[in-house]
Amino acid sequence: MPKINFTYTQAKADSSLYGPGFVFNAISRDEFASFTPAVLGLGDVSRCGSQVQSLAVFLDLEGFTDFCYQVDSQLVIPEFLSRYFDWLFRTLSEQFREGAADGMVRIWGSLPFYAKFLGDGLLFLWDTDRNPGLSGTVNIARNLLDVTQRYETHFVQDIRRAVSKPPLRLRCGMARGQIVAIGGGADYVGPCINVASRLQKLASLSFAVSARGFDLSRAPDGEGSLRSFLVLKEISLRGVGDQELVYIRKDEFEALQPEKRAEFRDP
Repeated sequence: MPKINFTYTQAKADSSLYGPGFVFNAISRDEFASFTPAVLGLGDVSRCGSQVQSLAVFLDLEGFTDFCYQVDSQLVIPEFLSRYFDWLFRTLSEQFREGAADGMVRIWGSLPFYAKFLGDGLLFLWDTDRNPGLSGTVNIARNLLDVTQRYETHFVQDIRRAVSKPPLRLRCGMARGQIVAIGGGADYVGPCINVASRLQKLASLSFAVSARGFDLSRAPDGEGSLRSFLVLKEISLRGVGDQELVYIRKDEFEALQPEKRAEFRDP
């Protein structure tokens, strides 16, 4: 959403109503009239919204709010975000790049068709029609699992040389479903986006995938496969349901305290 820029001046108030010396902030009539839904940058939201079968992914920086509260944060936040965005998009590109020839780069499936920064997290949307079948979505999930792990093992080690107390983990929530374009693709809405957002907040986990349309039992098994890292659990997900099936990291589940582990049931 673009910044809303108004040119403020000061205008004297009616002294008979407010007393002498009282002033108001004031803007021109044209600027005042421009405060409409158009400032959202969504275009014509009355247009019929196209539907897309999508994989929604939320990437959230754990502890980013506390990081922003440090001394002289205005000097630290731009430095961190600049390096983080560069690292994240470069790493995602590397994960999905199969090779290159004749001026073209071959992609495993596809790159996300939509990205949005939400203050402390990023929303990515993939078109699952460009990543057909279970193997397509499993490949995306496997790549994103690698990204969350590489954040801890690579990015955090490097960024500590530039900023103090950086967020130590990158959390990922994923869910499949149908989304609807708003304003011709300026934004998107859909239940799977909300589910992905809630999944990245589960307990102290860094990776969670909704099992809807994502039956990992049919995916290849073996060392290094996504199945070798994840386990299926049933949970209560606020605003979604009491018996939601999700895949989470086995090692993170086993490391939970008993009271937290009890929130995850065997289906």
